[in-house]
Amino acid sequence: MFEALVNAFRAPDIRNRILFILGMLIIVRMLAHVPVPGVDRDALEGLIGENSFLQMMNLFSGGGLQNFSVIAMGVNPYITSSIIMQLMTGVVPRLQQLSREGEYGRQKIHAYTRRLTVPLAILQAYGYLALLNSSDVISGFDITSFATLTQIITLTAGTILVMWIGELISERGIGNGISFIIFAGIIASLPGAINTFLTSPDLAAGIAFAALAIAAVAVIVYIQEGQRRIPSQYASRVRGRRMYQGGATFLPLRVNQAGVIPIIFAVSILLFPVQMATYFSRSGGVIEDIANTIITWLSQGSPLYAITFFLLVVGFTYFYTAFTFKPDETADQLRKNGGFIPGIRPGAPTRDYLAKVVFRISLAGAIFLGIVAVSPIIVGWFFRDSVIGSFSLGGTSLLIVVSVVVETMKQLEAQLMMRNYEGFIK
Repeated sequence: MFEALVNAFRAPDIRNRILFILGMLIIVRMLAHVPVPGVDRDALEGLIGENSFLQMMNLFSGGGLQNFSVIAMGVNPYITSSIIMQLMTGVVPRLQQLSREGEYGRQKIHAYTRRLTVPLAILQAYGYLALLNSSDVISGFDITSFATLTQIITLTAGTILVMWIGELISERGIGNGISFIIFAGIIASLPGAINTFLTSPDLAAGIAFAALAIAAVAVIVYIQEGQRRIPSQYASRVRGRRMYQGGATFLPLRVNQAGVIPIIFAVSILLFPVQMATYFSRSGGVIEDIANTIITWLSQGSPLYAITFFLLVVGFTYFYTAFTFKPDETADQLRKNGGFIPGIRPGAPTRDYLAKVVFRISLAGAIFLGIVAVSPIIVGWFFRDSVIGSFSLGGTSLLIVVSVVVETMKQLEAQLMMRNYEGFIK
């Protein structure tokens, strides 16, 4: 492994990509410590400590919310925009047509996603400020005042800047830039968690937690790399004056086709009613009672939250798998290239067979993601009397970290093999 890393730095283009990623992540971490003016940070830190919703948002912003930095919202508006665009792609004919036009269509949909991020960021910035005002963290909140408008514009600009940095990483680096930014935010919380543990150490609980984390990483890697290989045959074919020899190969269908996206989607959807309820939690009267009830029911340690989170993750897994893998297009490509699945007729039977197989393996992937999503709650129940129970690195964070590392290693592996270097896998 270390030899492969040395080889990666020997190749100038790979080295430049890695250094570019590190440079961009350093900039993001620096931005996380540039505060927005007019916020009582001590009061905000106390509020975050009491609010599970804000704790989750602070985790994905890499501590940016706790500092109420210019990137306090992180990439959450962009993720919300992506969810909306993917939902609309399934129902809007124009977007459906664009999704079938290859790279051009993908770029157009991506452009629409970026544009939608701006108004969503403005709305979320207003919601954050209204929430902090209702909790006495800020004062003088007024949409018509220059100070409030400056805060909204600053938070919106920070989100756009982070989104742009993520796209630069995707373009000039290795892997997905948005995933890298979330990855960096999660990793940034580890020193604080370790310091908390060292302040009041619990050796037995620490060893148990470490063993559980190692086992979780092993299971995540095993499931993430799991595939259902469907055998396929290609007949010999003649094109022009050349004859192409047929052969046997396979279609690799991943068990977790959707990756970590369903969890991120579910978190975004589940946190919305909590955010609205938190805003109205000090309104007084019946509205306050309803808001506090929603907050209690959907608090991260409650059984209802765990059940709802699990069901949302399972649902989004099937939705995103259906969005990314289309059996009819795969069957059509097989037929056009002279391929077929042994024992299955080309065309509609192949499409139905692929749909059935994907549905079955997606069930395993969906249940796996659901368990990973609710694992922090389960771990918190077991370690409630220990400082380990307060660790912010839960199953969702662990899945994101492991997924980013594995995908990055895969891409580095491919880059090294192209340059005749020995990769990570021997």
